[in-house]
Amino acid sequence: MNQNQKVSIRNPNAIRPWQFVLEPLSGYLMLAEKLFLKGPDYAEAWNFGPDNQDDKSVEWLITKFDKEYGGGGNFKIDLNDNLPHEVNYLKLDCSKSIKRLNWSPKLKIEKSILLTSDWYKNFYKKDKDMYAFSVEQIKQFESI
Repeated sequence: MNQNQKVSIRNPNAIRPWQFVLEPLSGYLMLAEKLFLKGPDYAEAWNFGPDNQDDKSVEWLITKFDKEYGGGGNFKIDLNDNLPHEVNYLKLDCSKSIKRLNWSPKLKIEKSILLTSDWYKNFYKKDKDMYAFSVEQIKQFESI
């Protein structure tokens, strides 16, 4: 996708576990440390997802992102009946990660949208050092 393409929204009322990319990565790093130190005690399936209060529909998210990004409604709702079936509500149970790793998501959805939007705005400007920008976002995330 590029910034000039219209994004096609297939299931606007579907709820998805939206989160900033660094949220699960922070969990994976915590898990990697536990695996290194205690091996088999942590060698199992784990989920790293958003807080329940950040459960939002596809349409809610795309509207908020579009407003933050300044995209001017660069999306369209596609209610084509021939689309494959999708689950309407996807949710991750992160209780094990919260209890056993002491991991929890840091960001509310609005901050996640802001950080993601900022990243893409700078990426498409093509005049930014995206490595430096990304490192700065990581530092910002770590300080929360």
